Amino acid sequence: MTRSSAKALCSLALISALALTGCAANGGSASSPTTDGELTVAVVPKIQGVPFSDAIKRGADDAAAEFGFISNFVGPTAADPSAQAEVVRSLMQQGADAIIVAPNDPDSMGPVLKEAQDRGIAVGTVDTDAPDSVRSVFVNQAASEAIGQALADQVLAPMGGAGEFAIVSCGQTASNLNSWIDELKQYTAEKYPDATIVDTVYADEDEAKAVSMAKDLINAHPNLTGLVGMCTPTAPGVARAVEETGNVGKIFTTGVGTPNSMAPYLEEGSSSASVLWDVENLGYLAGWAGYTLASGGELQAENEVGRLGAVTYDASTGELLLGDPLILTTENVGDYDW
Repeated sequence: MTRSSAKALCSLALISALALTGCAANGGSASSPTTDGELTVAVVPKIQGVPFSDAIKRGADDAAAEFGFISNFVGPTAADPSAQAEVVRSLMQQGADAIIVAPNDPDSMGPVLKEAQDRGIAVGTVDTDAPDSVRSVFVNQAASEAIGQALADQVLAPMGGAGEFAIVSCGQTASNLNSWIDELKQYTAEKYPDATIVDTVYADEDEAKAVSMAKDLINAHPNLTGLVGMCTPTAPGVARAVEETGNVGKIFTTGVGTPNSMAPYLEEGSSSASVLWDVENLGYLAGWAGYTLASGGELQAENEVGRLGAVTYDASTGELLLGDPLILTTENVGDYDW
């Protein structure tokens, strides 16, 4: 028996004692979920307390208010796979109906997701995948190809399509970051034969460490003219390194950075652009997906998801796709406040 089925039976038995809350229908082509009581959908980021995670939380909370479930957003205070696993196990004990996690280490998170599934909890991933796990859905912000190609184009455009650049990523085991790096490298080799990626380093979700590592790369490679920050801490980190070393206009940067963190660097020229997506909408979609699965709904090839409209789902990969990347520049960065 699934957890949602058990809840429905308990609600029928205790209907005289409980005030039941009706859940809003998802209003789309996915099978409409129904439940006699509120479900709890937990979203677990790689690390909480950073702007990216805060934006995901706001989106998940919006979905909870719209569709009628309880949103529980909790993650580790550092990008630590073991700490994240303990968060997920704690959520199991608390009785979550769905757990959607952005795994710091997909391999070690796989068995934990299996534990949750064995308890009747719907499980999925968001932001970064654990493709070899039992997860039912991966809520993907954008196709890896699109993100990798956009990053290459944005760093190489001001470089004139040629020259040396380096990558500063976050966790070495983060599957989303590694897939973007692979796509960036392949696309660069095909489209920009005169460009060379001289190094890839990892700053572990730490902006200060990213600044230091970027400065080391600048010192180690005197012909360096580009830096890519592959995640939200390292995108502002590489821009800050260029600013602090007096290389604005000489070394060009781009990365995956939030609007508020990147706006100062875009304005003063140490960053050419930021490649992202609407992070609040990613959290909203993750919340909706967890609610739909936990309450017995099924994802269809095309789903009407509240404020997002039509969202596509690939049953062969289990991927629910938010959409295309968002390119932030001086012209539009002020349109966003997160």
